[in-house]
Amino acid sequence: MSRKEKIMAMLADDPNDAFLRYTLAMELRKEGEHEQSIEILRELAYAPASKYVAAFFMAAQQLAELERIEDARELLRDGIEEARAQGNSHAAAEMAELLAQLGK
Repeated sequence: MSRKEKIMAMLADDPNDAFLRYTLAMELRKEGEHEQSIEILRELAYAPASKYVAAFFMAAQQLAELERIEDARELLRDGIEEARAQGNSHAAAEMAELLAQLGK
């Protein structure tokens, strides 16, 4: 059983597990399935109950690699705001650095 299959099996038991969904998105990224990965990360980033800060950063990185710079910037701006709201200054700083590299 592949790593992706194991993650999907665990998600079958708990489809709302944010960490497992994030892990699946990272696995999809490794496999070059960027659109699926970004879709999962966006869902996690903008989840109404609990926004997953790392998802903003990882989705923005992929979007930048795909040369979808404005989409990446939008996610980074939203992610910085959310990270600050959650008191996560480290994540906010990492995203601000990437945003500066992409140009504001």
